[in-house]
Order: sequence, then structure tokens, then C-alpha cells
Amino acid sequence: MTEQTGEERRKHIRAPIELKVEYKKLNTFFSDYTKNISKGGTFIKTDRPLPIGTEFLFRLFIPGRDEPFEIQGEVVWLNEEGNISRPDVKEMGMGIRYVYSQESEREEFHHAVGEMMRKSLGEKLYRKLLEKDSEADDQ
Repeated sequence: MTEQTGEERRKHIRAPIELKVEYKKLNTFFSDYTKNISKGGTFIKTDRPLPIGTEFLFRLFIPGRDEPFEIQGEVVWLNEEGNISRPDVKEMGMGIRYVYSQESEREEFHHAVGEMMRKSLGEKLYRKLLEKDSEADDQ
């Protein structure tokens, strides 16, 4: 059995979109940036990653929204000095999986991410990637 690469493991398409993100660690607030985003998670570029398994609330600033999304996330992998979980990702930081408390929260966020990806990638490329995403869900 062959090990899947980062792209093959992902359930949702990912777009290279940089967004401001804020979160708290030990009573200190941090402001970093996402490197990419999908409907299932994001990569936060930081030299101060949280430990794997940490669940935390973070605020994601999306253009065109008056208020940031407040999302529960879980650290699922790290790239830090001496501990590279994902060699396919060149920056230091942490891979985050979103944890939704309600289905309505997930739907609202998926819609906002989809619209952001459409604007960033263009309609044609976005539709092509969505087709691949649907094929992956069917497998």
C-alpha cells in the first residue's frame, strides 16, 4: 500500500488564499495569516504553532464580511523546526481542521469559502476544481 501525499489526503479543494487569522495561546493573542484554505481546514503560517490535538477558537477575516468568522479548529499537523510533518509544505506553521458546533455554521462557512475561492480562482478554474472535489467524494 502506498502512502498518500498531502494533496491526495485532502478531502476538499484548496485555494492559495492569504487571510488574517487571530487566536489566543496562553492568554496571549496572536495574529498570523493563512497560506491556503478549503472548506475542511486551513494552514496557518506561523513560527509559534500550537501542539497537535489542540482545539482553539480563532477568528478568520474574510474580505467583504463586516465581522470575522469565529471558528473552532483543531491542530492536526505541524511544520516546525525539527518536526516537519508535511515536507510538501515549505513554510513553518500548523494544519487546522475546522470543528463545527452546528450544521448551519458549517453551511454558512462553506458558502463563504466557496465564494472567496470563486473570486480568487475565477469561475472556470473554480468549476473544474469543484468537479474534481465531487469525484473525490464519490470514491
